[in-house]
Amino acid sequence: MVFFVLSRVTGLTREIILGDRFGTSAAYDAYLAAFRVPDLLFQLVAGGALGSAFLPIFASFWLQTDKREAWLLFSRVLNLVVLVLVGLAALAAIFAEPLVRYGLAPGFGPEQARVTAELMRVMLFGTVVFGASGLVMGALNATQHFLSPAAAPVLYNLAIIAAAYWLGPTMGVYGLALGVVVGSLAHLLVQLPALIRRGVRYTPALSMTDPAVRQVAKLMGPRILGLFFVQMQFIVNTILASGLNAGSLSALNYAMLLMLLPQGVIAQAVATVAFPTFSAQAAAGQFDLLRRTFERTLRMVFFLVAPATLGLLVLRRPTISILFEHGAFDTASMILVAYGLQFYLVGLIAHSLLEIVVRGFYALQNTWIPVTVGIAAMSGNIALSFLFVGRLSFGGLALANSVATTAETVLLIWLISQRMGGLQWGSLATSAVRTLIAALVMAAAVWAWGRWVYVNIYHEGQLTMVDDWLTAIGGVLLAALLYGSISWLLRSEELQLLVSAARSRLQRRA
Repeated sequence: MVFFVLSRVTGLTREIILGDRFGTSAAYDAYLAAFRVPDLLFQLVAGGALGSAFLPIFASFWLQTDKREAWLLFSRVLNLVVLVLVGLAALAAIFAEPLVRYGLAPGFGPEQARVTAELMRVMLFGTVVFGASGLVMGALNATQHFLSPAAAPVLYNLAIIAAAYWLGPTMGVYGLALGVVVGSLAHLLVQLPALIRRGVRYTPALSMTDPAVRQVAKLMGPRILGLFFVQMQFIVNTILASGLNAGSLSALNYAMLLMLLPQGVIAQAVATVAFPTFSAQAAAGQFDLLRRTFERTLRMVFFLVAPATLGLLVLRRPTISILFEHGAFDTASMILVAYGLQFYLVGLIAHSLLEIVVRGFYALQNTWIPVTVGIAAMSGNIALSFLFVGRLSFGGLALANSVATTAETVLLIWLISQRMGGLQWGSLATSAVRTLIAALVMAAAVWAWGRWVYVNIYHEGQLTMVDDWLTAIGGVLLAALLYGSISWLLRSEELQLLVSAARSRLQRRA
């Protein structure tokens, strides 16, 4: 979790520097649009689809005394992934301009479309490297090694930060594209020492007849379909935002980054560590234990994400101002991002719980249910995007995402309950009510604090940076104190678990 925090902090720092250099500009819109196709290829071939399918199969081989079969599977899948990505990246590079002009960003002018295509060609190199790195990450997680895979995104972010800082002033967004490629190499290289220590044995072999490879492909199939619809949602957002005012796509990106910050630090970190445990318990037939572990994980994520959601909603303007409002990122940009963020925050809790629920299905080696529900949700997301964008501009795209994700999460929790023999709904509801009471009281107090600062301390008709810092820091401290105190008064089991875990860790270190 420490490295997930560092990853999000460096990711946030990356966006702060990008905001300073490019703000909500047409050039940054082009960079974001160019990233869509490389990201699509990675996600479909080597991203979440491969990781969720490869990890359980590799883990079953790893539990055996002889590790040669595990590394043979790793080698065969790695070779296939790299070959497929090289071929697809080459095709995308050849047809980059028509992809941009007639598909990805039809609202861009000729010059902006040309820049987008050129940036795409550069970033496609990084897609191939990320394919190999993603598989290495899955292998290391399957062997219960999390440090290097968690550190890899930090180095990726640092590479883009360096590119923005040193290359941005002279090369503009082209420097960012180079940073993506260098960052992908760093992402891979930092994991190789841990892979070597695990005794990796690489074999230059290809096989589609190997039963294990075929099982990985079988599990990938539905997940690829689901991820395709997820990526289609991002592409539709890019298409629709390209026809709005310049900077709309940039503002939407900043808003989503801020929404995903607590989701990544809390939910993704917990889900990454919990997934191998879910898989091991399912493989051992310990379904009662799996259900208890799953319920406790859901409750803990909700306990941590609910106050983060309401706190960020109340403090969104001073937070955005402190983080981004300098250089090319002005007050107008801040207002745009705050507008989009409020709609994204509607779905933050659902996004976070979804990380846990989906991994519960994968541990049960059931990929069709989350994929089928995900396809329906993303189809609804796309339909709602067209419906809302005319009324709410790019804020409608964020709201469509939140509504669809919430519906998806609720349905999947109900469905996995059926597969696990029924969840303890009473304890889950009691925990949720306690958490919401504490979070709502906390949010009301933080809102009152912000109003008091605005009424009593603001200077000459406008808030200064000092006022923003006072509102944000005072609000965070007040939120932590109130949320912890109210949770303690309500005898929150999640708070007790956190405290006992911290004490246990400290005692072991002592």
